[in-house]
Amino acid sequence: MKILSYILILIIGLSFSSCKKFLEEEPASVISEDQFYKTQDDALNAVNAVYFFLNSGGSSVQTPYNTLFNTGMNMAGDDEDPGPGATNPDVRSLSVLAHSSTNLRIYEIWQQHYAAIKRANVALAKIPNIDFDSSLKNRLLAETKFLRALYYFNLVRLYGDVPLVLSYETYIDANDYAIARTPSTAVYAQIEKDLKEAAEVLPDRYAAPDIGRATAGAAKALLAKVYLTEASLPLKLEDNYANAVLTAEEVLSAQDGGTGNYGYDLFENYAEVFLPDFKNGKEHIFSAQFKSNSLNQGNNENPRAILSGVPGLRGNYAHMVRYYKEGSDNFFSIYKLYKPSDKRRSVTFVTSFISPTNGRQYALPLNNPAVPGDSTPFFHKWWDPNSTAVPSESAANVPIIRYAELLLIHAEAENEQNGPTLKAYQSINRVRRRAGLPDLTPGLTKDQFRDSVYLDRRLELVYEYQRWFDLIREKDASGNSVFVKSLHKVGKTNAAEKHQLYPIPQSEIDNNHLLTQNPGF
Repeated sequence: MKILSYILILIIGLSFSSCKKFLEEEPASVISEDQFYKTQDDALNAVNAVYFFLNSGGSSVQTPYNTLFNTGMNMAGDDEDPGPGATNPDVRSLSVLAHSSTNLRIYEIWQQHYAAIKRANVALAKIPNIDFDSSLKNRLLAETKFLRALYYFNLVRLYGDVPLVLSYETYIDANDYAIARTPSTAVYAQIEKDLKEAAEVLPDRYAAPDIGRATAGAAKALLAKVYLTEASLPLKLEDNYANAVLTAEEVLSAQDGGTGNYGYDLFENYAEVFLPDFKNGKEHIFSAQFKSNSLNQGNNENPRAILSGVPGLRGNYAHMVRYYKEGSDNFFSIYKLYKPSDKRRSVTFVTSFISPTNGRQYALPLNNPAVPGDSTPFFHKWWDPNSTAVPSESAANVPIIRYAELLLIHAEAENEQNGPTLKAYQSINRVRRRAGLPDLTPGLTKDQFRDSVYLDRRLELVYEYQRWFDLIREKDASGNSVFVKSLHKVGKTNAAEKHQLYPIPQSEIDNNHLLTQNPGF
């Protein structure tokens, strides 16, 4: 993706004023809205600006898939905690579910998603009026719809009913910007509409330099995930399990029982999913793109999971596993949920670091009599072996949806719709075989199969900004939410049903008299 386009769009800005010009002179360095949106390059830059909020940042700015979803979401779950390097009080209060409507991270997630949606609405309004190649124009509009759907999908899962803004407005009076919350079912309907329209137009694949942009397969895969989410808690629109199955099968390759012709497959080696040398490969359906040593466009999540004090490594150990008591083990964690034979564990975590300066090994032992020699596991998915001198410049992409998850979506939805059929077993076993685990064999009940899918989702996708959303939608054999029970199990005793939704940021309510607060906040 063209990072320079991101920077250009920041320079020229997209937050244009609608006021009439009241001075005769116009500074030569400022581009007005009327001067922009004239050329094909303007259209490309406008769409690149919508992608920008997926991965921009660096050491001073967090965006959703570049650290913000970790400090503002993952740490509230049952797998992760703020480490010694995470000193922000808003992050630490969120991690123990003691947050309020003034929490900065909760505001930033809201603000950045709506800023991205605003840019999407601008692009959708302005690009049709630019005279350039119609095929490219339609593709850019479809990319924008895909991104708008993704941003709204995040918002509706985190906040519930949210204002649904679909047009570019240039009001003069601030009161005109007061917009009420839209029922989540209507927001989901719009997400579906955007993804279906995008899938009809987007190409199946790209050539360089456009590799990494949204594709038809990405739109359908995300739509399958949307259907599964709608069918799950809290909406329980269970007819959508069938839609999730059918849509997933439109993307799955023939070897996996689908009709998709997108070339998706699993990497044989789980490590290749995350190594920069294999980015945008056959398993990557859609990812947030990162590039090392390019204007702070590296994956800044990487150093936050590195042990501090290792010579030659700039780690600050801000993100750590969540420890809790399990039997006599006071340091149980997600790391110990893996079977020793599970190949995913040694990729997802490391228990020591080698100093690039002196070659010595550094670890953090645990005072854990129940497990002699027990040592601290560190998240390791965003490690870039080519950027050890400056870990914040990791080129590791963040998968937003990948083929392994699509297989698990298919397995779960098929089980909920029809029970543990051979199709459901086939999909989950594809993921398990790659992990080095034995196949699940027919004979499981529907509830047992569901629990197996849930566990494999957790172990397959840990640290990929998925767990919080799963905690909200997963259920037990009686159909009840597991949210509070799961968090209480790991010692997060503040957890209550109200925490399934984030509070609406108080500053937004102060500025928009039509907004209401979520219950309990």
